[in-house]
Amino acid sequence: MAGSDAAPQWWRSGVLYQVYPRSYADSNSDGVGDLPGVVAHLDHLAWLGIDGIWLSPVTVSPNADWGYDVADYCAVDPALGSLEDLDRLVSEAGARGMKVLLDLVPNHTSDRHPWFVAARTDRDSPYRDYYVWRDQRPDGSPPNNWVSSFGGPAWTIDETSGQWYLHNFLPEQPDLNWWNPKVREAFDDILGFWFDRGIAGFRIDVCHMIVKDAELRDNPPATEDDPWIMQMFGQRPVYNECQPEVHNVLRRWRGVADHYQPQRLLLGETSVDHLEDMASFYGNGDDELQLAFNFPFIEAPFGAKELSAIADRTVELLPSGSWPVWTGSNHDVSRLATRWAAGDERKTRLALMMLLTLRGTPVLYQGDEIGLEDTPLEQEELRDPVGIRFWPYYKGRDPARTPMPWSGGAGGGFTAPGVSTWLPMGDNERRNVEDQRRDPGSVLNFVRELIASRRATPDLQVGVSEQVASPDGCWAWSRGDSVKVVLNMSDDEVTVGGIEGRIGACSAPAGASGVTRRGESVSGTLRLAPWTGVVVVRDVVRD
Repeated sequence: MAGSDAAPQWWRSGVLYQVYPRSYADSNSDGVGDLPGVVAHLDHLAWLGIDGIWLSPVTVSPNADWGYDVADYCAVDPALGSLEDLDRLVSEAGARGMKVLLDLVPNHTSDRHPWFVAARTDRDSPYRDYYVWRDQRPDGSPPNNWVSSFGGPAWTIDETSGQWYLHNFLPEQPDLNWWNPKVREAFDDILGFWFDRGIAGFRIDVCHMIVKDAELRDNPPATEDDPWIMQMFGQRPVYNECQPEVHNVLRRWRGVADHYQPQRLLLGETSVDHLEDMASFYGNGDDELQLAFNFPFIEAPFGAKELSAIADRTVELLPSGSWPVWTGSNHDVSRLATRWAAGDERKTRLALMMLLTLRGTPVLYQGDEIGLEDTPLEQEELRDPVGIRFWPYYKGRDPARTPMPWSGGAGGGFTAPGVSTWLPMGDNERRNVEDQRRDPGSVLNFVRELIASRRATPDLQVGVSEQVASPDGCWAWSRGDSVKVVLNMSDDEVTVGGIEGRIGACSAPAGASGVTRRGESVSGTLRLAPWTGVVVVRDVVRD
């Protein structure tokens, strides 16, 4: 896992944290989280040691897909607050040493966006070509065989104009036509609007799908060797994903971002199956995304062999000077404490240690810091259109989007007691911020200590990394000259040789027996209990 480092940037050494605003904190007791609620909890994030906050969409939306159907890119949804609230959030976060990223949704708009309203009203509208329209096939079927990521055809007939429009997600989310230079110019203005207001960058939604095949060719059928999702939909997304021209868009945006000082960050949702495709979104290393989410890593089993192979291959593939990003949870996937750890706190702690010590930028999702698990929901409680459509085979994304438990008791500190929340509150008596903050052995304090160690140890921030020989079921690596990280990801005790220094951090829960403890010295041989990890630090004399 070797690599070279370019000039330092805040996001290389920092820790990012995703906030899903509707579920973070409700300031006005309407059951929906909002921007003033985020402001009210900035001290928690500062105490934790967070450097940057990524907000899931806060722009105006009718919420067919909960913010990912945008009706106005340059205004805040009234349910979440106001533009003044967002300005205050940026200011208050900055005063605490944190930067704010927004979510950019460029693949599609809401069908209520003024562009689409004008486009469907009049075929001669200047906005008609902002979207993808086609006539039906001679047999009356849609223009091609593409299927929506949310199920069903990716085309809907517009009865007014008699043409079909493309939507790779819901019919309420018509796809933009990125072959139209006017669309590209409009997004230049959108980026500039937010950058001028002090936004530090964007997480770019499904950025691998922005540009579609200009000829709209049919996708080929899936084969038994393809991932299960392709087999379920019956086709490989050859022509509606990962088109070469998408890189032209990203290079254009990088030019906009680099125009600002300090440089703005572009973090892509690159939900692709192959690491080679993910790495391509870094361009030459300095002309496209600075960070691209690694979905093969997120979706891998929680095992040393599987994850270490992906991490090694990722670093091999990235252009020189590029930087990986690591995460285990987000608003679209099951939480790491459920998906990777199956509720086993030892595994949750181990996963968090992994994310915070790998060479790259870690991104925590709200609740990861307390080991929050998915919330079981009944069918009638779902709000996610995907979960509603595919129940009971897939229960959707809502289990990972339920309100943040700040305390025990009614309302969970998320809202006032007795208020009905937009999604049900989970078991806030079992896990909440207030109780864990008082417990020195909690997951929360463990994460805080790891972040503090990272901040105090340059090698944990930007130090190069090399694999360290270790037994089966164990994953070990060095960071620079002073740090070794050893994770026992197995049910058996392991012994690892060649380890010297003192234990700077140990993942074992308080009270666990037979484990190495923080502050203990290691001289040559390290013994680790099952599902336990340590960070070993040694003093290095530097010139």
